[in-house]
Amino acid sequence: MFLSFETFLDNLDGVREQIAATCEEAGRPAESVALLPVTKSHPLDAALYAHKAGIMAVGENRVQEALGKIEQVDFDIGWELIGPLQSNKAKRAAQRFCRIQTVDRLKILNALQSHAQDADRELSILLQVNAGNDPNKAGVSIEEAPALLEAALQCSHLKVDGLMTIAPLSEDLKIARSCFSALRKCRDELESSFSVKLPELSMGMSGDMRLAILEGSTMVRVGTALYGKREYA
Repeated sequence: MFLSFETFLDNLDGVREQIAATCEEAGRPAESVALLPVTKSHPLDAALYAHKAGIMAVGENRVQEALGKIEQVDFDIGWELIGPLQSNKAKRAAQRFCRIQTVDRLKILNALQSHAQDADRELSILLQVNAGNDPNKAGVSIEEAPALLEAALQCSHLKVDGLMTIAPLSEDLKIARSCFSALRKCRDELESSFSVKLPELSMGMSGDMRLAILEGSTMVRVGTALYGKREYA
């Protein structure tokens, strides 16, 4: 049985308090960090709860699952793709998501540009960087990031908002913090090299968002701390 809206609100208060406390610790305003509820593997009520609480967007990992939900909604909320994107799903993703956070190769970049152009829309994207050098994680290496950004900046129907990363899975939180620090430094270097602004740093989840915020995250992707364990894998 899915959690009640009241329980969700209690969880939301707790997460927001943690974000605010960490921002204070880092000398940052609390509003400098956005919360993206991760609704993957949860029923449509998860997105409805976020909407009722005044949250403007949610994150989904799988295109097909998200499209099934999007087609059912009668309320206005943005959907961000935070999971891997295959080229055969790029057309629907470019049409229906408000932002794709996981652009990690030229093939996907070019497909999104083509489909966004066909849809006559400007699609926001983040470049996914494997800042922790984790062989189990997607994303370009830090060394490859400049070439991908250069290509992205040539895409007339794509807007590069910033970078995204997923920290390596480890009980040693120093590894996660090192990953987040590396992404921030990568962003700073890219901004300097290309004379562009890349304001969004999407990094940090339920278990490591404090460290991500301390290292400059502007968006934390939180599922478990808001909704509890997923109903299915």
